[in-house]
Parts: sequence; C-alpha cells; structure tokens
Amino acid sequence: MFFLKELPSRRMIDGYAVDHPQVNAEVLLANLQMMRRASLLIRRLESFFAEHELSQLRFLALIIIDREPERDSLTASEIADRLDVSRPVTTRTLQSLTAAGLVRVEADEQDGRFKCIALTEQGRGKLAEVLPGYFAVLSDVSNQDPRESP
Repeated sequence: MFFLKELPSRRMIDGYAVDHPQVNAEVLLANLQMMRRASLLIRRLESFFAEHELSQLRFLALIIIDREPERDSLTASEIADRLDVSRPVTTRTLQSLTAAGLVRVEADEQDGRFKCIALTEQGRGKLAEVLPGYFAVLSDVSNQDPRESP
C-alpha cells in the first residue's frame, strides 16, 4: 500500500530530475498519482468488504470459483494458482469460506484424492449481494484524491 498522504510537489520532482538524469519527471509524477489512487481504492475496497464480512482475498476466491461457467468447482491447487498468494494462505482462506458456509469441499469424481471447491447457494447469494457495490466502488470517479494534482 502507498502511504504518502501528500505527493511531492512538481517543483520537488523537477529538482530531483535535475540531480538524477534517469528521472523522467512526467513519468514519476504519473506513477506517484497512480499509486496514490490505487492506495485509496484499496482502502475503500477493504472497508466495503469488511461491511460484508469478507476480505479482498475471500472475495477473490469466490470470484475465481464462479468465473468459469463450464465448471462447478475447482481444486484448491487451481484456486491457489489463480491467486497471488501462497498455498497455505489459500488453504486458510478456503477453510474460512467453508466455515462461513460460502463454499463446500467435495471429493473429485474422477480422483477421490483431490478435493473440489464449489460455491454453496449461500456463496452465490453473497456474490449477488456484493457484486453491485463492488462494481460501484471500482467505477466511482470520486475515488480520485484531489490532493494529487501536480
């Protein structure tokens, strides 16, 4: 997460560019602004998910299971491969989703050694409840920080 409340001034960036020829002031400023916007958006999403008793990771796991319409379930390994977190974190996340009744674990029909993770009706309901607000947060142009102007 990006923790600068106020971005460096244009004058300050231009000064660094003079002292460090590899610095492109325009690119640096644009990237700092992007990092600030992303940080604000992540904070809004974290708050939104907390209101719905989810985390971003738990939500993403639900989305990953739901996004493949030709399949009803995925293995834990497939879910871990699609998330940008370690397998132990994925395992704990899936355990919490199971405990919350949002996913169920079943033996694979072809190979019982594998466990398949599927959304429950409650999990589908949770996605239906959360998705409109999630899309609203992502679409809200007021997420932009007025302090980021050059």
